Amino acid sequence: MAFQQGLSGLNASSKALDVISNNVANATNVGFKLSGTQFTDVYAAALNGASAGLQIGIGTQIGQVSQVFNQGNITPTNNPLDVAINGAGFFRMDNGGSVAYTRNGQFQVDKNGYIVNTQGYQLTGYPASATGTILPASPSAIYIDTADLMPAQTTEIAMGLNLDSRSTVPANAWVAASANPDPSTYNSSTSATIYDSLGNSHIMTMYFRTAGAGNWSMYTQLDGGATTAAATPVTFSTTGQLTTAMPLTVAGLAVTTGAVSPFSVSLDFTSSTQYGSSFGVNKQSQDGFASGRLSGITVGNDGVIQGRYSNGQTRNLGQVVLANFANPQGLISLGNNLWGESPRSGQPLVGAPQTGSLGQLTAGSVEESNVDLTAELVNMITAQRNYQANAQSIKTQDQIMQTLVNLR
Repeated sequence: MAFQQGLSGLNASSKALDVISNNVANATNVGFKLSGTQFTDVYAAALNGASAGLQIGIGTQIGQVSQVFNQGNITPTNNPLDVAINGAGFFRMDNGGSVAYTRNGQFQVDKNGYIVNTQGYQLTGYPASATGTILPASPSAIYIDTADLMPAQTTEIAMGLNLDSRSTVPANAWVAASANPDPSTYNSSTSATIYDSLGNSHIMTMYFRTAGAGNWSMYTQLDGGATTAAATPVTFSTTGQLTTAMPLTVAGLAVTTGAVSPFSVSLDFTSSTQYGSSFGVNKQSQDGFASGRLSGITVGNDGVIQGRYSNGQTRNLGQVVLANFANPQGLISLGNNLWGESPRSGQPLVGAPQTGSLGQLTAGSVEESNVDLTAELVNMITAQRNYQANAQSIKTQDQIMQTLVNLR
């Protein structure tokens, strides 16, 4: 009798409608992955076998409810800690030693300085050293260190400039140790900001005086104090190229701020020239800075979390890792957009974004649910028709039985 087939069809169609309804309910859920129902047919088994031509199925059943891990749309947000995965992989989350995986990249920093999701699971990754070097090791919870960035004393200045080859020897002689050099005693000057060991800024001024034939003398001055008595020679070839060995050392820089004093700074004029054009500085950098306070963080495509400080410096604070699986379909759904490892999924393959098969990250964005509402509504209509058809088969079988009962 066809009651069993019809009943199995009703059960399967009902479960398929449950799956579709769950997809529709989570259509706006960030990082959600839709599920699909897979059916299998059912045949009665007999010990003595059955004729191939007489095998009639006894219905259908749900073989598997599988999740579809295709890419969802990436939508920008205003939160720098919202992160979307573009490609394969899952965020690795830790909850007191219990590891779970998610595609929902809506993160925030908790009161203890850890990056967490809305359930309090901690995002894991590689830590960074005190100097900002990423240390690939066993992934651990990412901690955002909000301590002030320590100041760094200037040790080197790199400068590129052009000294005008048309310059003539100044009319007046250079006055050694002068606090206010007479412009008639030098040809050109420039300055650079440097920092002492406590992060205090100072202005170091450099004066250039030509002696002709590509020979120049440089004098330095700190914070408007006395200039150096001895000249530092800077020479150029007949083609305007620098011939003095670099770097030069400026020693005896004395400060009264309580920092290390005196201290020395190296000057590197490697890219400097002497051409027949006006004096000008085309490059200047130095390696010192004042103390800084963390003012914001950004996440790169490679997962590197970089801190921005009030002194204009940046420093790596850690790196987000991703995990992928040989069989993502084997992951166990834990709820809250989290999945757990299982024997069917295989062990996680953990690494930095953009390595191996792992995708890249897009900061300030989230990955939307991959549910296509139009398709799901069509699937819902189809499942409803299947349910009605199976109900009709039961009704037809009932009418046949009624006919048999009414036989005389």
